[in-house]
Amino acid sequence: MATTVQLHEGNPIKIAILAMGGQGGGVLADWIVDLAEHNKWWGQTTSVPGVAQRTGATIYYVEMLPESAVQQAGRQPALALMPTPGDVDLVVAAELMEGGRAIQRGLVTPDRSVLISSSHRSYAVGEKSARGNGISDPNKVIEAGIAAARRFYCTDLQALADKAGSVISASLFGAIAASGVLPFSREDFEDTIRRGGKGVEPSLRAFALGYDAIANAPEVPPLIDTSRPEAPVAKTARHPKVQRLLDEMHQHFPAEAHSLMSAGLRRTLEFQDLAYARQYLDHMRILRDLDEKHGGPAKSWALTTAAARYVAVAMAYDDVIRVADLKTRGSRFERVRQEVGVKDNQLLYTTEYMHPQVAEIAGTMPASLGRWILNHKTLRPIIERFCQKGRFLQSGTLSGFLMLYSLSGMRRFRRSTLRHEAEAQVLDEWLELICQTAPVDYDLAVEIVNCRRLIKGYSDTHERGTSKYHRLLDAARQLRGQADAASRLKALREAALADDHGDKLNTMIGQELKMAA
Repeated sequence: MATTVQLHEGNPIKIAILAMGGQGGGVLADWIVDLAEHNKWWGQTTSVPGVAQRTGATIYYVEMLPESAVQQAGRQPALALMPTPGDVDLVVAAELMEGGRAIQRGLVTPDRSVLISSSHRSYAVGEKSARGNGISDPNKVIEAGIAAARRFYCTDLQALADKAGSVISASLFGAIAASGVLPFSREDFEDTIRRGGKGVEPSLRAFALGYDAIANAPEVPPLIDTSRPEAPVAKTARHPKVQRLLDEMHQHFPAEAHSLMSAGLRRTLEFQDLAYARQYLDHMRILRDLDEKHGGPAKSWALTTAAARYVAVAMAYDDVIRVADLKTRGSRFERVRQEVGVKDNQLLYTTEYMHPQVAEIAGTMPASLGRWILNHKTLRPIIERFCQKGRFLQSGTLSGFLMLYSLSGMRRFRRSTLRHEAEAQVLDEWLELICQTAPVDYDLAVEIVNCRRLIKGYSDTHERGTSKYHRLLDAARQLRGQADAASRLKALREAALADDHGDKLNTMIGQELKMAA
């Protein structure tokens, strides 16, 4: 159902476009002005640049007025340079959280504004770097849009643009045409794209997809399904030795854990080798037996299922060798090429930012040599001076690629490194605490498994997470045997995930210690 804007004498149509860098917001604004001018309207576009935690965010503002209104007034119109809250007819957002930003700024009002937003997400830095699941709930924006806008259109316009081989500005232009907010025909919109002369056919395809999506959109946008589908369970493998591991998993482990265990086997095998994947199964067998003995079947094998994920994560930690391996994979280069839209006749060079610390350098060395470097009073300060600044490395050049590829090839020596020795010790202590706790408090043992979620990444990120993790395990030892120990440890874990500096965690642990005393 099309939505029209009521024109008042001398009052222009006001359009705000919120887009991030590379989404073609400026092109979309220019198209709207060109559309207006070729239909005997006055049009003006301005932009207000800003900063977003994804990439540069800009508000493009368009005002347009029919020539007849200008002639009736007898003078040239004075058009505004930026949108005013409560005084915008059409708001167009090239990403869902940009739509939320428009609502928050008061640009969307129920008595006047039509809101068109793509439902896809470009995650902010804070969402990506959060220790837990830091992704904002998209449905809160959709619910706010339904309440705030006179009419709200929301669908994945980025996916439609990708399908057409174009950019989102073209599918957004089609969405604007289908909404009926502007008093121009579909042919007028399409002629505007043709006049642009660049990428005409892909843009017209994206325009058509965007037009059809909005023309057939429901009255109220549906909420987004945020549930995560279970990972597929592997049943067959090319190598017979890997197949034996899969067969053992299917025969001797509960079905509830198969999805995560399948992913865990894949991860440990990829991280190291077949023997390492076998070691993962050995750890899981001990925990499964423990789970079965202390009531696991009645609790949907909660301990085994949680351990299936975090034992694999603990074994496949992020060291320098793994980072180098991930950065030199062909799939990674192909993914980056697709993300930036590299054409067949173009070359892409990726610049990596590397900032290794002394502990990371020593961690890649044989355990005895690494400890000697860390404890050496003269050599360590020299290496620390070298590590004060980050380094930029082009992984697409021969020298840069070979340097990273050589580092990734050190995987064969990983078991003898200082980092592996330290990680193995932390893993053994964690597993021992789980085995000691499950007979006393099954639910607390499950929460101890989940505490491993704190450890992720490398360098400073890994160090901060590990510090919180050890404090949580100390708290778990104190809580063992007390009432509601599992829920209290869970509250501590959630506080640790929510607070980067750990201030809230320290306060809560202090309160727990007072209660225990």
